Amino acid sequence: MNLTKNKYYFEALDCYPYNLADCLEALNYALSYDPEDSDALCLMGRIYSEQLKNYEQAKTYFQEALACDVGNVTIPKYYVSCLLNNEDYEEALKLLDFSFKTKGIDKSNILYWKSVYFEKLERYDEALKTIKEAKKFSYNKDMIEFLENREKFVKSKMPKKKATKKKKKRTN
Repeated sequence: MNLTKNKYYFEALDCYPYNLADCLEALNYALSYDPEDSDALCLMGRIYSEQLKNYEQAKTYFQEALACDVGNVTIPKYYVSCLLNNEDYEEALKLLDFSFKTKGIDKSNILYWKSVYFEKLERYDEALKTIKEAKKFSYNKDMIEFLENREKFVKSKMPKKKATKKKKKRTN
């Protein structure tokens, strides 16, 4: 890895999201040194997705980042978020399934995003099942607590079942 490129990428990352002007300047320098830097391309995708809400442009950057380094474990969580926000559900599911098999990826995070996928489709039972599976792959207290809170949140969105009233027969 080129140290100059790293310097600019880390400057960009340090500025994100609080100083977008400096972030973009450093990011453009990083990409000028190496236009196939998957981390820099991912950060550019994040800017378009998270800040500008230009999901189509963001998808282009994320796709390019994955093409440069399909094993990069940072890209999928941001790319999936972009796809879900853009309502590209089939594409998001394919990426989630593929990413889960990537060596070194945070499986609990991928399963969390899969639960969000199910939630957006209002398939709450599947979302809860996926959250429970994510807990199995969680290895720190913060993630477990996050998933437990998420579980409560999803349960609160589930339609309430109406209680059936039994009519009592009156005998006279």
